[in-house]
Amino acid sequence: MRGQDAQQGHMWSYIQPEQRVPQDHPLRAIRAMVDQALQDLSPRFALLYSHTGRPSIPPEQLLRALLLPNAEPTVLSPEEDPGNPTVDFRGEKRSNATHQSTTDPDAQLVRKSRGQAAILAYRGHVLMENRHGLVVQALATQVVGASEPATALGLATAIPGNHRATLGGDKGYDTADFVTGCRDLTLTPHVAQNINTHRGSAIDGRTTRHPGYTVSQRCRKRVEEVFGWLKTIGQLRKLHHRGTALVNWVFLLRTTAYNLIRMRNLREATA
Repeated sequence: MRGQDAQQGHMWSYIQPEQRVPQDHPLRAIRAMVDQALQDLSPRFALLYSHTGRPSIPPEQLLRALLLPNAEPTVLSPEEDPGNPTVDFRGEKRSNATHQSTTDPDAQLVRKSRGQAAILAYRGHVLMENRHGLVVQALATQVVGASEPATALGLATAIPGNHRATLGGDKGYDTADFVTGCRDLTLTPHVAQNINTHRGSAIDGRTTRHPGYTVSQRCRKRVEEVFGWLKTIGQLRKLHHRGTALVNWVFLLRTTAYNLIRMRNLREATA
């Protein structure tokens, strides 16, 4: 049975938590947006609960507890655990064919670039709209077999409307399959050209000559701000959860927190 979202701050203190937070604190605006979103989701929550039985902790309270703490900057730098010391694997050859994590089999080895050590990780995918820098789709997948261009096309199917839109990307998306896939979705592929001695670009002057292409190349780089926030403030540089499904859920939760902060800042800028 679903419990009621009753506020109980007065039970434990003569001063309610509401009085302890300054009126100009950023969390106030974020809390208002979260409360409105949870109110809109209330009918969907109701479908998940029985009308009889012992009342549960309200889902609204659980989601607030998970979401709002991520809307404030935090820095964690714990001391190294002597019972689980850091091991230097430099020089040892490792691959997903020979090594597997004993604690999280879904995590896979990946190198960020040549010369760097392979680490266990997941791959995060984000679709961002250029005008306001908000995340409109997010997905965490395993590293092996999750092609970034193919995943990007899957996320792009959620772009609303039937009008032609543009989809930016770095050189890694300059492939014939991605460009063709974009055009099949009525999207103009504004990817950075990957021209080298081995092959040419999948797009040509018919795309790059337009002023909008230059704008897309400038705006698309803002997606790095999203990943930068997720790794530092969102604490996703080092995962605390196991399994693709749970990691994906946490990834969505943290991108939601990023959007809340972004929307709050945009509102303050236009006020």
